[in-house]
Amino acid sequence: MSQVTISPKYQVVIPKAVREKYALLPGDKIEMIELDGRIELVPLRPAKDLRGFLKGKKNNFERDTERCLR
Repeated sequence: MSQVTISPKYQVVIPKAVREKYALLPGDKIEMIELDGRIELVPLRPAKDLRGFLKGKKNNFERDTERCLR
């Protein structure tokens, strides 16, 4: 776990190991979420980054034929 210090301007520096692990770059957006007395930082990714992330997954569900468009 990494520790950071809040600067007098209320800024923090994300440690290099964390930046590299999550491929964070200057200008990236991060959402700050408060949960049960803690703060979580969640990187926001553009939808185009999700392309192909389900590659190789099987689609095993059957559609209800009554709801299909004809």
